Amino acid sequence: MKEQLAESKMHALDYWQVIRNRWGVILLTFFLVLLASLVIVALLDKKYVGRTSLQVNNNSKGIIFGDLNEENRFNLGPNFLETQFKIITSPETLLRVINKKNLKARWDMSEDEAMSKLRRMIETEEERGTEIINIEVYSTTWDEAAELANAVREAYEDRRKETEQDRVGRIVGVLNGKLKAQETEVEESRIEMMQLMKQYGIVDLSIMSGRGLSPTIGTGDQSYSISQQNVLEMKTKVATLRANLESMQKQTNEQLIENASSYGVENSTIQTFDSQLKKDRVEYERMTNSGFGKRHPKVIGLRKSIEETGRILLTAAGNYKESLGVTIKNLEEALKRMEDISQEKKVETVEEKQNSAEYTQSKTRYEMKLDLLNQMRETFLKTQVNELLPRTPIEIHEIAKPDTSPARPNVPLLLGIGAGLGLILGMVLAFFLEYLDTSVKTLDDVERYLGVPVLAVIPKDVGVLHKQSGLSPDAEAYRILRTNIEFNRKSADANAITIVSGGAGEGKSTTLVNLAYICAQGGYNTLMIDGDLRRPKLHTFFDINNSVGLTNYLTTALQLEDVILQTPIENLYFMPSGILPADAAGILNSRRMSELIADVKNRFDLVLIDSPPILGVSDASVLASEVDLTIIVIQHRKLPRTMLMRVKQAIENVGGNLLGVVLNNVDVRSDSQYQYYTSYYTYYSPTNMEKNRPARGAAPAAAPARSATPAGGSRKTNDEDY
Repeated sequence: MKEQLAESKMHALDYWQVIRNRWGVILLTFFLVLLASLVIVALLDKKYVGRTSLQVNNNSKGIIFGDLNEENRFNLGPNFLETQFKIITSPETLLRVINKKNLKARWDMSEDEAMSKLRRMIETEEERGTEIINIEVYSTTWDEAAELANAVREAYEDRRKETEQDRVGRIVGVLNGKLKAQETEVEESRIEMMQLMKQYGIVDLSIMSGRGLSPTIGTGDQSYSISQQNVLEMKTKVATLRANLESMQKQTNEQLIENASSYGVENSTIQTFDSQLKKDRVEYERMTNSGFGKRHPKVIGLRKSIEETGRILLTAAGNYKESLGVTIKNLEEALKRMEDISQEKKVETVEEKQNSAEYTQSKTRYEMKLDLLNQMRETFLKTQVNELLPRTPIEIHEIAKPDTSPARPNVPLLLGIGAGLGLILGMVLAFFLEYLDTSVKTLDDVERYLGVPVLAVIPKDVGVLHKQSGLSPDAEAYRILRTNIEFNRKSADANAITIVSGGAGEGKSTTLVNLAYICAQGGYNTLMIDGDLRRPKLHTFFDINNSVGLTNYLTTALQLEDVILQTPIENLYFMPSGILPADAAGILNSRRMSELIADVKNRFDLVLIDSPPILGVSDASVLASEVDLTIIVIQHRKLPRTMLMRVKQAIENVGGNLLGVVLNNVDVRSDSQYQYYTSYYTYYSPTNMEKNRPARGAAPAAAPARSATPAGGSRKTNDEDY
């Protein structure tokens, strides 16, 4: 489990390391994308928004048969708001806006083009959890955005009102037609019943009382068994009815309706609608006294209800007086016949029963149709009042006002998206480049692909040590290199070493000079030979004339002492390159060069030979074949691994002995994997360095004086330095 955690942490550090190493690419990509975002934002047209908010009410489910309540009236279906979005942006709504605002002339477009442009300018959205719709219109001018937003809302509101009016008109028309048809049927049924009453001489007191069928009395020669008490009751009833009829005939229908209770009128129509009429009148008076105008929709509805109810009552009162007159006449005739009929003979014939049954059926049909008519009248009045009540298909919560601040483009949002996208693209590009990068990045890469050890890791930006003032902690990297060279060579006689690189600019010459300086400080008699006969550079580190040196020795009879110079640094000697020849490889691949190397090996403890890049010219291969050991300097994250493998192969092909690799120019502060290797940055301090450091001589202004080199060099050991 611990190993898994360690491995995960290592992977996370690897990712972080890639970001640190490629931070330049990431920042460049980030700023480029951010700059592109700024350009895009600058090129986009500024758009202003006109916003209006409204609440949508669903009045299409008005109650016709049943109770009227707000919950049912304004209950929105699941797709209701989606439908309203389509209506707002429908061609009919937009055409109203185009015609009202004369957009065709304003925009100099055809109707279809103006409609398409206006539709693109409109955005609708629902506020979550509410019935509120926001209508937003975006335009390049701030006043037009607000103007068109309000125009779209008004066009939508007009369409909703027109739709509602059409619906109400259809409902009222259908109910009115059904009501008139039912009134016709009731009237026909009443006429049929009255005709049967007259034809058969039937007396039906229930017409006036409304309490069901009363006993009937026949006509002609028919006889009944009626008691004297019934005759007296009949006389009393006739007298009362006649008196009431005479009194009613002196009154108008309005007075009869007003005094119906005093006359004992129990007609169901009069009783029902008289109560409704009184309620409507009270409500009408209340509303007019409360300040409602005569043109208010609800006042208009009540006034129409009062008029319709009064018409129904007047008709019912007239019918009642007519029916009462017929009934009284029939009662008088029946009473007269009753007085003439013998009390002892009362025979009821089959014909009389049939007549009575026929009349009863006719009366039943009439009463059923009348009840249905009364129900329809009541429903019609309620519906009429309901539909004429003021409806609000939409409620406006916000009217669009001009806003001089552009709503689009949303600069912070776009820049934030650009910054985020740039950062993501930069990181993707960094990891992609890291994937494509086949250069040497770690110590493991060197050992895996070249199969040789890493002798030292040289930090980035390390200068020439002998020119630095004071005590430099960078010297510790070269001390590590010196130690590894000492313990990795097979014998002390293998002291001729050439330092090569795959390409130019990898720090080969600087590494050689600093290594020679550290070895000289450690007591080694060290000789530097500038074997780069193409572009010699070692003499520049010591400000020495390069006119006489290696090439002069190899091509003339000069002695070794004539071409070796002692530097201002104790134990450190230098052989310049001399005049550059035409055939550098031929000069180096000579017997005199072999004799030179054998001679200096005996005279010095350590011989370091600089060479040109091994992949560019053949000089380095010649030197690798002549010396005891070869060290490759590899600049961190520069050359591909395949080229480094060719460097190794070039050395091995000429029989060279590859000692190891120096990994140069490593940014140890950003590459955390090297920090353990160079921990001396925090540990090493000048107080730990040797107190008696060799004095550094001053470099001569002209060519340095030549000094004879001892026949056999002796090594001075400094325990503190080594």
